[in-house]
Amino acid sequence: MSMKPEQAAGFQKVFDKLVGNVEQVLLGKNRTVRLAFTAMLSGGHLLLEDYPGTGKTSLARAMAQSVQGSHSRIQFTPDLLPGDITGVSIFDQKKGAFEFHKGPIFSNIVLADEINRASPKTQSALLEVMEEHHVTVDGVTHPTGEPFMVIATQNPIEQAGTYRLPEAQLDRFLMKASLGYPDHASTMLILEGSAKKKAAELDGVVPAEMVVKLIELAKSVHVDPEINDYVSRIVEATRFAPEVRLGASVRGALALISASRVHAASQGRHFVIPDDVKALADSVLSHRLVLDPEAEFDGVTANNVVGKILIDLPVGAPATS
Repeated sequence: MSMKPEQAAGFQKVFDKLVGNVEQVLLGKNRTVRLAFTAMLSGGHLLLEDYPGTGKTSLARAMAQSVQGSHSRIQFTPDLLPGDITGVSIFDQKKGAFEFHKGPIFSNIVLADEINRASPKTQSALLEVMEEHHVTVDGVTHPTGEPFMVIATQNPIEQAGTYRLPEAQLDRFLMKASLGYPDHASTMLILEGSAKKKAAELDGVVPAEMVVKLIELAKSVHVDPEINDYVSRIVEATRFAPEVRLGASVRGALALISASRVHAASQGRHFVIPDDVKALADSVLSHRLVLDPEAEFDGVTANNVVGKILIDLPVGAPATS
């Protein structure tokens, strides 16, 4: 059943309340906050990449507080082990059996702080749980519960002590965003103490159960076949681009459709338009592209590639190889 106009209006109202609540903590970052909640209500995960001290952790905490769900924080370090994330089975002498002790991954919102400081082996421990929403230990499956979202933060690759995330793991993140430093006006407000509350003091906006309902409601936003065709051609164009060695996968196309549904609903519409796709294509697709080394040397970025595709590929025009 397709979403009704009045349902879209209600969705927009809740979405704006969530964004406004987080903006009490994070000043001057409306777009990034909206992208973060778009990822959440798409049922996906978010990767935040930026320099230290720009508010990545504050955003994750404020989001968790706003949806009144359980949340945990995992500080990734070089010596972190997979079991430190998922949990381990410990022998209980009284019961004479092994008992599973859940790790911090079992929360509604998990902040994976500085994920690229851990070894690749530990990073890969997140793959199953991010995709399947469950952990398998000693052949036994343990569901994480719903809603479930990983908000991972990472410092730029150039910083010492970091590891590049594998493409398979990057593909598990619905979108990637960056906060950046606040502008002068926002910095002045921060220095004057105008960030009203700390994340721990924020009032909740909706219960975690409502988030699950909103995720399901967003799936009912109407997507015209022409929009599906447009998204498909954008993804195909990333594979044809001469600067790209590996283009976006079908998972990327599905992610873009899912996020566009939420974006439409957040604007009070019960149907997706091309502008919804254009607004999110960069955030959803750029981190999935692997550029040709020569293009990278010339200063080309994945964001440049996606931006050029959106300009060169109007709705209704086929991609060309």
